[in-house]
Amino acid sequence: DVFARKALWEIGKDYGHGTGHGVGAALNVHEGPHSISPRWGNKEVLKAGMVTSNEPGFYDDGNFGIRIENLLEILEVSNSDEATNGEEPAAKKQKVAAEGKKFLKFGKLTLIPIQKNLIKVEIMTEDELDWLDSYHQEVLQKVKPLLEEGSPAMEWLVKSCEPIKRD
Repeated sequence: DVFARKALWEIGKDYGHGTGHGVGAALNVHEGPHSISPRWGNKEVLKAGMVTSNEPGFYDDGNFGIRIENLLEILEVSNSDEATNGEEPAAKKQKVAAEGKKFLKFGKLTLIPIQKNLIKVEIMTEDELDWLDSYHQEVLQKVKPLLEEGSPAMEWLVKSCEPIKRD
């Protein structure tokens, strides 16, 4: 939760909802048994196989709001998994060494382009822009084979996944 809020906290902002919640056991909107939230009522730890939402956002009361929501699967990390170092661009990867410890990671379940015309490129870091481009390439790679070549859906997907224009 704190990682999702970090950029907003740096400019004195926050959002008033949790970052994520369970999905899929009884088809309710906000399901347990877990949540990713600053609220201390949740005592359930994240476990491999759980599905959770990822929905950070920001709302300026009376003016605007934005929330990007995806679903994630919680997976075990293996020694052969690749991860990015927070200080390196997403394109540079290194092997994860768990050293006998068990770690978890998030795997994307929903893949849809993020609407780029709402993004203020000038306030984003190079790492954030690299992440966005990498995410869109993953969306294109995994969704494109499911669409009919030349269809309006294919054209929309390809255009939506183009690298973001940088200043």
